[in-house]
Amino acid sequence: MSQYQHVFPVVITGHVDHGKSTFIGRLLYDTGNLQSERYHEMMRSSENAGRINEFAFVLDVFEEERERGITIDTSQIFFKTKKRSYLIIDAPGHREFIRNMVTGASYAEAAILIIDAAEGIMEQTRRHIWLLNTVGIRDICVVLNKMDIIEYNEKKYQNLLAEVSSLFNEFKLIPAAIIPISASLGINIASRSNIMSWYKGPCFLEVLENLEKKPIEERPFRMPVQDIYNFNGENLIAGKIESGFVSAGMKLQLLPQKKSVSVSAIRKFPVDIESAFYGAAIALKLHVTTDLNIVRGNVLIGDEEPLCGRQFPATIFWFHDEYKNSGHAIIRCTTQAVNCSIMLNQVFDPAEPDAPLSSDKICVGEVAYCIITTDSDIIIDHSSFIPEMGRFVIECDGIPKGAGIFR
Repeated sequence: MSQYQHVFPVVITGHVDHGKSTFIGRLLYDTGNLQSERYHEMMRSSENAGRINEFAFVLDVFEEERERGITIDTSQIFFKTKKRSYLIIDAPGHREFIRNMVTGASYAEAAILIIDAAEGIMEQTRRHIWLLNTVGIRDICVVLNKMDIIEYNEKKYQNLLAEVSSLFNEFKLIPAAIIPISASLGINIASRSNIMSWYKGPCFLEVLENLEKKPIEERPFRMPVQDIYNFNGENLIAGKIESGFVSAGMKLQLLPQKKSVSVSAIRKFPVDIESAFYGAAIALKLHVTTDLNIVRGNVLIGDEEPLCGRQFPATIFWFHDEYKNSGHAIIRCTTQAVNCSIMLNQVFDPAEPDAPLSSDKICVGEVAYCIITTDSDIIIDHSSFIPEMGRFVIECDGIPKGAGIFR
């Protein structure tokens, strides 16, 4: 079985300065996952910055971040408990860093939304809930951070609890839990605290451990072709399995050619293997009955076919310059790169989805419902079914300017 099936990816989101990086650093420390060298480096950095035990420095490795006190990149770190392993993804809160947040969220199976108990719900809080909902994440745990700043006031917690529940209800979502915490002090993160005796619910780690992982191996097989190699006289098809599994002797179909093939062998150097699962980078030796012109961007599939065509509805997120309606672009989905145009149907700010903007163009930080028309066939799945085959990047003039999901 693949090592990837044991990892549970979780994205940490929330408004800037609400304590995401501090929360992750403290979680690693309180569960024994923070290496001593990294801890001592964090302590030295805290001292140099004139702060005490600044756990945000565990992830905020860029000097600019340390000076400004914000996260400007998407950091990823592995984290283990007795039950399973996690991939923690720290996504930025600033509006101008929306690209990184969308990228981080698209790989996650669950999300943690951090809200400053003193500041409450902010513009980016609403924007992040909208984005999480749009990319299909339903398991969202809310942590109300900095309870120490409001002196662990139960009435303020209850008021914020009602506001958060009402906000989630707008998106037809129910949070997995709403937990009062102090990330800097480690309260209600890895273990329950008696300091808020009025709170009878679980700590964060208890909620995280009870979230269920989707059975990714049960999804149909998808492997976009990355390259074709000739090794010792054999033609090998290299790629990464984006869904399901493959085994020697398995019958597959090559798209868009719609040609049947079978797997003669699975190469994972330096040894051959009998089967491979989601996330594995492999090379396949195929048995074919006719000549095939296999190229990068073709997709090998199992029994259940994806969508293959030239026009699809999508939701796009824009993060660079602007795009004028129906302009030229390139869509990149897995290893596929196809010329396309985008017809913008509805443009809006995700913080105010009920207030549509002009559909003549889309600008930085805005979202659009649209129709994408490609010059040649593209192979996709709906993002809610196979996220890896349902998300894409939009490139204009050689620069990535937007991202999106097929609906």
